[in-house]
Amino acid sequence: MRWRERVAREKNREFRDWDYWGKPVPPFGDPRARLLVVGLAPAAHGGNRTGRMFTGDSSGDWLYAALHKFGFANQPTSTDRADGLRLRDCYITAAARCAPPDNKPTGRELDRCRPYLEAEIELLTRVRVVVTLGRIAHEAWLKAAGWWSRLAPCARPKFSHGVGSVLPDGTIVIASYHPSRQNTNTGKLTRAMWEGVFRRARKMVDGGSSSVTPSTPFSV
Repeated sequence: MRWRERVAREKNREFRDWDYWGKPVPPFGDPRARLLVVGLAPAAHGGNRTGRMFTGDSSGDWLYAALHKFGFANQPTSTDRADGLRLRDCYITAAARCAPPDNKPTGRELDRCRPYLEAEIELLTRVRVVVTLGRIAHEAWLKAAGWWSRLAPCARPKFSHGVGSVLPDGTIVIASYHPSRQNTNTGKLTRAMWEGVFRRARKMVDGGSSSVTPSTPFSV
């Protein structure tokens, strides 16, 4: 908390004229969504500055471009809370709600934020597909949704980019590398790999899950 507030006071030179949000960043999207996207945490000069998930940084550029391409957003960019962006059939949240140092939330912070994720999962009753961005977000969602404790370790969906699983209740979870610069600038995550995740998510949201069965992983 102190770190996120210090960042908001000191700012980045590029954004010195901004009035930083500097508070926990709320989720964003359509409350009747069938697609849930779970990120890691707000970026120091992205969500922590703008007050909206994945807004104002390169990760958001990747995310909203893909969501727009596959019909989940009305525009491909997200710069601030007044930019007119609307999500359709999609809801975005994160494992941690405050920007952490070095983009690495501690276990204690994740534990404290989990009840918020649990409450959102309870309220989002129409979700069919969950896309988890990075291993931490993947495991955070499994824990908040109750699958971490309900499934034997060998039966839990493993984190591997582009691998999806169907859970016993029919929910589909698809794992993806996070679109951080560390991944996109190095080629660990390419645009084709990224768009493949949301292409499959679109198909699954629209009912294309008949060819996969619970406990059988599939690739995008």
